[in-house]
Amino acid sequence: MSKEINMNEMIIKKRDGNKLSKEEIEDIIGSYNEGVIPDYQMSAFLMAIYYMGLDKEETFELTKAILNSGEKIDLSEIEGIKIDKHSTGGVGDKTTLIATPIAAAAGVPIAKMSGRGLGFTGGTVDKLSSIQGFKIELTSEEFINQVNNIGISIISQSGDITPADKKLYALRDVTGTVDSMSLIASSIMSKKLASGSDGIILDVKCGKGAFFKKEDDAIKASEMMIDIGESAGKKVAVVISSMDQPLGRAVGNTLEVMEALDVLKGVGDSDITEISLELAGIMIYMSGIADDLSEGREIASDVLYSGKALNKLRELVKAQGGNSQIIDDYSIFGIARYSRSIEAEDIGYISLLDAETIGKASQLSGAGRAHKEDEIDFQSGIIIYKKLGEQVAEGDKVIEIFSNDEDKLNKAFEIAKNSFKITKEKVSVSSVIKKTIGV
Repeated sequence: MSKEINMNEMIIKKRDGNKLSKEEIEDIIGSYNEGVIPDYQMSAFLMAIYYMGLDKEETFELTKAILNSGEKIDLSEIEGIKIDKHSTGGVGDKTTLIATPIAAAAGVPIAKMSGRGLGFTGGTVDKLSSIQGFKIELTSEEFINQVNNIGISIISQSGDITPADKKLYALRDVTGTVDSMSLIASSIMSKKLASGSDGIILDVKCGKGAFFKKEDDAIKASEMMIDIGESAGKKVAVVISSMDQPLGRAVGNTLEVMEALDVLKGVGDSDITEISLELAGIMIYMSGIADDLSEGREIASDVLYSGKALNKLRELVKAQGGNSQIIDDYSIFGIARYSRSIEAEDIGYISLLDAETIGKASQLSGAGRAHKEDEIDFQSGIIIYKKLGEQVAEGDKVIEIFSNDEDKLNKAFEIAKNSFKITKEKVSVSSVIKKTIGV
């Protein structure tokens, strides 16, 4: 039981820009997690943090307090240096399904717990759940044994990890305090530290379809998370990547699994392949298998194009009860009952492909959740045929929407038709990777 605390005094203290002590932060988070502090007071406290901020020490203590609110995963029985990977969320982001098999095939132990998607960003667990028979829940013993046996396991995040974060995030979501750097950093890092890996690689998105619209904000939050990780004795690296347009060409669960398989077969789009290799290369380097990042990238590329990474994913699917025939026969996934295409009305080049708009359209089609309890239609989503900088002729198919609900399909269509622009001039397309920090 946390020590009794005068929450009114704490709100005033932070409102006036004063520093909170380690003990005060621990007592606030502990009391709120236990239901002692009401939501209305915590809302005021979060708003005070939003306006006044937390310094480096306060942010670290907040992260620790959230971390200590629940159980911590012990991965000490897994041999080798374990590296975890986390993305801040994006549209069409299926890199976990690509980068982790590459890293595992190179010898990095991957013991990963992933979440479900909410809103227009997809969750890795939802993608894996779209594979017939795939078990996303394993006992701790099964989880550890599988990593020791085949080098990789990906399961659903335990409900007992960082319960204070779940309460705080729900409150932040309805009080306009989500986009506070310290609150973002402590939320992400508390979960990653609880997951028990030795090193953490973060893919921090920025752009129209990301939480961070500006690159500078993504860098600032990344540096804060690196500081938190280092203070906790963990290796942390960050890749800042663009989310102005969707990653790859598929948005939606089975559609993204199929695209991930294409990448592992060496025939994926350049942007999703580039960032997956970068993430895997960093994981290989951080685990000590490569002497430097350049060698890590070379190993990752060799593993991908030799087919070893595809075989590792096949092992993962089989080990967790999934139908591994999907790797060679995509028809097993089935197709949605309805589809609608959006065609180009002019000749020119795609000059805008708004990731957020496409993400929202995909969510409306049935591929995403508005609320945690919503059911997902695994076969729904969007395929993008023309991306930024690509040439189109009148009548060319630009986007196709899929759904098993005709009403949802039509709603998604109305949103998606405003997601792109065509101009006479070709726009330049920069690398999806903007910056790598910490390695």
